[in-house]
Amino acid sequence: MSRTQRRSSAGKSYVNALNFFGEAGLLKRIHRSGWWVAGIEHPETVAEHSFRCAVIAYYIAHCENVDPFVAVTMALFNDIHEARINDLHKMGQYYINFRDAEKKAFADQIAALDHRVRKALASLRSAYDAQSCRESLVARDADILECLLQAKEYVDNGYPAARKFFKSAPGHLKTKTARALWKKALRWDSHAWWQEVVKFER
Repeated sequence: MSRTQRRSSAGKSYVNALNFFGEAGLLKRIHRSGWWVAGIEHPETVAEHSFRCAVIAYYIAHCENVDPFVAVTMALFNDIHEARINDLHKMGQYYINFRDAEKKAFADQIAALDHRVRKALASLRSAYDAQSCRESLVARDADILECLLQAKEYVDNGYPAARKFFKSAPGHLKTKTARALWKKALRWDSHAWWQEVVKFER
């Protein structure tokens, strides 16, 4: 391959990457639809959920002695397919085979990326879907725990219907750390952190 061909190939690869970044940016405008069922008019976006999932995964990974880079990457990319197929709450998923759509959307999203990136993301996604390594268990727990913490925050902010999310989700937590965090979170004041930071004068 000539220098000109290599330059052209690299340029196309960068354009494909930028398109992928642009697509990821759409998640900042896609809202998590399950919260609408709980009466929350302006719920969090998928990007907001994914960010805190990654933060939680990083913490749990260290506590569970697994690779934090792998767990965080799995958590970050877990919902990226929703840029193409949107977020669908559990009632909708009861009627539609959303899992197949997720896999197809993700495969199409990464198809044009640099082969090294494509291979790495495909491998991580496969492991996550199969829950075949400890990092995948951590990433999944981070996803569930983030949803539970969000529900607790909504309850604390006057949306009691969000408490319904407390019923079945905790039973899916696999790691000791995630289960312990949720047990503590049930009695956690979600406003306590900023009240500790900002000491109000009486």
